[in-house]
Amino acid sequence: MAHPRAGKPEEPAPVKYFTAVLLGEGIDMEGMIVPELEAVFGAVDHRGTAHPFDRTDYYEDEMGPGLRRMIISFEPLRPPTDLIRAKLDAYGIERRLGNGGMRRVNIDPGCMDYFKVVLASFKEGPQKIYLGSGVYADTVLMFHDGAYGPLPWSFPDFRDGTYSEDFSVIRKLYSEALRRRSPGGGRAV
Repeated sequence: MAHPRAGKPEEPAPVKYFTAVLLGEGIDMEGMIVPELEAVFGAVDHRGTAHPFDRTDYYEDEMGPGLRRMIISFEPLRPPTDLIRAKLDAYGIERRLGNGGMRRVNIDPGCMDYFKVVLASFKEGPQKIYLGSGVYADTVLMFHDGAYGPLPWSFPDFRDGTYSEDFSVIRKLYSEALRRRSPGGGRAV
């Protein structure tokens, strides 16, 4: 006997969107970045600690020294298919806040569900899935044994657990939001 949902398309549960924001010294996070992010993604419901971004100097020529990265999540749940729009919107913010064609902030949007954390990227890679409009989906963390854990290709600061506490908090916010959307819905975390 076939599984009752076999062969029947269903819309997935909405996901929790977040951004991994990379910024240099002297950037006004509260006055400059947060209002731009909220205009696109909705109200912020979690703002993580800004951690030194010192595992690579890849962005220093463009953005300067003393870079920090922080995770910020947003209250509204959205369809996972909005990841393309999220990346294009983040790119627009980077360009608006740039200076002379150089970025002053790098905004990597992503989404989370109960199983994984996915970042949007303009860069191709062997593990990335092309979504359209130049955007790829890159699964960087998978939920296993009560926490999100890295994959072989995860960025060093994702791999070493720098943001583990952030993603734990965001997962709880996600679970609560799903429960509010459909009483009896939402999974236990």
